[in-house]
Amino acid sequence: MTEFSFEFCDSLAQKDIQMIKSMNIGWWVERWSDLHPDKAAILFEGLRITYSELHGRANRTACWLQSLGIQQGDRVIVILKNCPEFIELYLACARLGAIFVPVNFRLTYPELAHIIENARPRIVVFGSEYGEWMHRLQCVHGTRAILFSCVGDDPGGDPGIDYLRETRRLDGQVPFPPGSMGPADPEDPQVIMYTSGTTGPAKGAVLSYRKTFFNCLNADIFFDLSFDDIMLVILPMFHSGGLFIQTSPILYKGGTLVIHSRFDPALTFGDIGRHRVTKFLGVPTIYRMLIHAMTDGQYDLSSLRISAIGGEMATPELLKRCRKAGFPVRQIMGQTETSILFWACEEANARKPGTVGRPVFHAEVRLMDRNGRPVETGEVGEIAVRGAIMMTGYWQDPVRTRETIRDGWLYTGDLAQMDQDGYFYLVDRIKDMYISGGENVYPAEVEAMLKGHPDVADIAVVGIPHETWGEVGKAFIIPRNGADLSADQVIEYCRARLAPYKWPREIVFCEDFPRTPLGKVKKRLLVG
Repeated sequence: MTEFSFEFCDSLAQKDIQMIKSMNIGWWVERWSDLHPDKAAILFEGLRITYSELHGRANRTACWLQSLGIQQGDRVIVILKNCPEFIELYLACARLGAIFVPVNFRLTYPELAHIIENARPRIVVFGSEYGEWMHRLQCVHGTRAILFSCVGDDPGGDPGIDYLRETRRLDGQVPFPPGSMGPADPEDPQVIMYTSGTTGPAKGAVLSYRKTFFNCLNADIFFDLSFDDIMLVILPMFHSGGLFIQTSPILYKGGTLVIHSRFDPALTFGDIGRHRVTKFLGVPTIYRMLIHAMTDGQYDLSSLRISAIGGEMATPELLKRCRKAGFPVRQIMGQTETSILFWACEEANARKPGTVGRPVFHAEVRLMDRNGRPVETGEVGEIAVRGAIMMTGYWQDPVRTRETIRDGWLYTGDLAQMDQDGYFYLVDRIKDMYISGGENVYPAEVEAMLKGHPDVADIAVVGIPHETWGEVGKAFIIPRNGADLSADQVIEYCRARLAPYKWPREIVFCEDFPRTPLGKVKKRLLVG
């Protein structure tokens, strides 16, 4: 009887290990390398990387990280444009249980410095074009045992560790112990993805292995993915759209990724036809630029089976233009903390203009009133989410975690209505966030920065419609008494402190703002 009990326990333990491996993207690539070693996993600038080769690259990168002392729970910051090395590092971290921290390469030095201070990484891996900032960070953080490694030649000076040289010398090696495939628990953090704060600096959403796995299952359903799919990835992989809606699900299904390091309409159309791309995702700004670049009969979109649009609200007019141009467009909506949350197929987009769709399969979604009670059909409430796609919380930020996750529900800050068929319609944002070219911009962050200008007495920033970028910022500024402040001076002040997509595109100088009795600015009255 005792012997049977031990065997039974061992059997359960093995099942638990296998379940955890099944939720780990590092194991998916290993599995496909066994089943279809010569299948193309990545196509990038003339380079073809098979699943067998990608598995080997991930192994050697994991060995390199281990040689530096990186272990489970350590943070690995990556500042790279879309490239194979980005994916190698993503997979290697998953195999070791280290936490992958992709960072927006468009950020300025102060924004990067905040993230490094918050994440406290063991290593920062960066592209050579960001060498100058990394040298500055090295001077500040070098005493904290943070390693720096450059992918490519760094013209700015000492690059730290040469990533390409050091990983290539480990070709053919596997991480120790053999067969290890992190994590100890599906709830362990896999990724920290930073999203701008509504009242201050960026906050890091902690995303578990469980969350990535169920996000992939939702994307599988949404995209109707198959082993034969070819996905074109233009969205940056430091964002949820590029990493969790495109890259990870395709690797889960054994498909092929066509990766672009930057968006170029001609290259996009060329690769869709050249590689017979079947699936694609872009933000509205990308679709506007693609449609603008089209001429009748010049581009072949016949291979596209699904062309998704997300990242910000797409107007019914834009969806019509996409369909007319030949994009079989369906809509998604989500956020960093949840990834895909709603989706609407082509038919729903046409039949229900303005909808963001119905909730994904692997999630519970409700509309709540301010007391946390569900609202009735047709009433306005805040979108709240519960289930496997939720983030764990914000890294090193229990206060904002408690504000966002209450009684097991993640509150998104978006107000919406639901119709009798279960389709959701956005009404407004509780927070003042707007989306410019697919990037979240939080006015509070811009306002806090510009209030540091010696000639700014007060400021209010709002999002306004823009033909190309969807929305841009408009700043209303009250100068200090006697100050001779110009719009050019305001932009120059932003230049070294904020990423360009956060700069206000219109600037108006005022004597005062409309305010509530408590002194809060009535922003809606500012924009009419």
